[in-house]
Amino acid sequence: MKVAGNGQGKILTPEELRLLFTQGFVSPRDRALFGICLFTGCRVSEALALQTSDIKGGTLTFRKSTTKGKLKTRVVDIQPGLAALLADYKPLPGALFPGMRGRTLTLTRFMADKILRDACLRVGLEGVSTHSFRRTALTMMSSAGIPLRVIQEISGHNDLGTLQRYLEVSPEQKRNAVAAIGF
Repeated sequence: MKVAGNGQGKILTPEELRLLFTQGFVSPRDRALFGICLFTGCRVSEALALQTSDIKGGTLTFRKSTTKGKLKTRVVDIQPGLAALLADYKPLPGALFPGMRGRTLTLTRFMADKILRDACLRVGLEGVSTHSFRRTALTMMSSAGIPLRVIQEISGHNDLGTLQRYLEVSPEQKRNAVAAIGF
């Protein structure tokens, strides 16, 4: 868990996610931004770089020029939970998350972090960072039995070793693994 800016962002529980999305985030823009991070497993910087034209035909396209390694474009399906958040948010054509009062082309990572910190204060959550949504999404997929190779394709990780550092193993998963042994 992140403490004073150090460590990994917390993996959020379904209840903590509900709290953030119903009481923490105060605008459709904020819910859409962090909804994209959660439902696609993307980095906040990748979400902030999106254009309205990147949403087409039920998919979201992360252009390779805006991804961390700039290696390849990723296309992720928009599932119903994210579609609902995007339907509530009505941006003008151009940057999906435009900057504040014309000072910057897009909302900055600093502003996204401030939005999240304020939302966490409202609902009493600690240890959450913008990367918590990515870690939560990837861990949820892994817990649901999604093959690591598929998660790697969605997240854009170059190697499985890096991806595995994101995944948290719960005590229940360990109990189930040991319980599977026998004859």
